[in-house]
Amino acid sequence: MARVLFGVLILVTAISAVGCAGPSEEVIAETKSSTNEFLLGPEDVLDVVVWRSDDLTQKDVVVRPDGKIAMPLVGEVEAIGRTAKELAAHIAERLKEYKENPTVYVKVKEANSYHVYVLGDVAKPGKYQVKSQVTVLHAIAMAGGFTPYAAKNKMQVRRTVVGPPGHSKEFKIPAPYDDLMSGDGEIKDFVLKTGDMVVVPTRAW
Repeated sequence: MARVLFGVLILVTAISAVGCAGPSEEVIAETKSSTNEFLLGPEDVLDVVVWRSDDLTQKDVVVRPDGKIAMPLVGEVEAIGRTAKELAAHIAERLKEYKENPTVYVKVKEANSYHVYVLGDVAKPGKYQVKSQVTVLHAIAMAGGFTPYAAKNKMQVRRTVVGPPGHSKEFKIPAPYDDLMSGDGEIKDFVLKTGDMVVVPTRAW
């Protein structure tokens, strides 16, 4: 009997450990992967200035739904997922075939691609198109806060990281409200990426 009870105790302890397991290192790292630099996306409007070359300079260039823009000489250029600085460097590299030491500047004239979703037990669930980066707590505030039925400490952020075809990865990032507010949890309030979904489940009664 003692041996059986000991085995049961070990099993309960193991289950409790699994239930209390914190977020993985990969998940924590993902919350820190957002930078303060804006990543370009569809419908963003850009000015692409090639120094001392009015013919190559392009104003009011709209990033197409396929994530590309068209430039004189170099043709199609992938803009999506790049910062303005990275896109400028990429265009300059492509232009080296036609122009000696080209200098390129890219300015984001209109940021139209950044959006997040807030779903579940909040006052105003839906899609939010914003002009600057927001954190989880900012998103909850935009959605009018929680309803009385919200399980705010079971909140999570669902994120899809797009890789090569067939290699996209989905993350479910736990974001307990009390931890985000206090800053004491393993995951701090973090910047949302475009397309992120903040999900607030209903409290179990």
